Amino acid sequence: MSDEKQQGKLGRAAAGARGGSGCREADKGLFGQARELTPALYALSRVLRFQGMDEAGLWRLPPSELELMRYVHAEPGVTVGVLARELGMQVSNVSATVRGLVNGGLLEREKDPDDGRVSRLRPTLKAEQGMALIENAWAEIFADALVELSEAQREALLASVPALEALGAALKERRKAP
Repeated sequence: MSDEKQQGKLGRAAAGARGGSGCREADKGLFGQARELTPALYALSRVLRFQGMDEAGLWRLPPSELELMRYVHAEPGVTVGVLARELGMQVSNVSATVRGLVNGGLLEREKDPDDGRVSRLRPTLKAEQGMALIENAWAEIFADALVELSEAQREALLASVPALEALGAALKERRKAP
């Protein structure tokens, strides 16, 4: 990244840390909403990252490996290059991680039918079963916590799912932008 680009990001981050000064008025409102939302989402993501595997009685994967496995699970046939870009990792690090997951019987490589130099990644049956157990454990953890909420709070959370999915898609598209 160029120094100019890096300084632009730092300047925007500093402006955001000051409560959005330097932003348009409309952006200040969005910034305030984001400041309320992001800590809650981060706390939920930590629960998902650090709980579930033990509860499911499975191996404990480091967070980067779990992220990679979740991506391949959601997008079977993905390449190492796409994984690196989507996860914000170096291709060499993704390659090493993939190699370990292949050796562990969690991923398999298959040659691209159109380009034999390219390998496509797919989760193994062991990985598919493991992910199902982890997702069930996550659902149990959340169900236990949902009991503590009011019916209105549970309904509000359920109603927010489409908006959260749209936010995730927007963030993913934003990463792709130059």
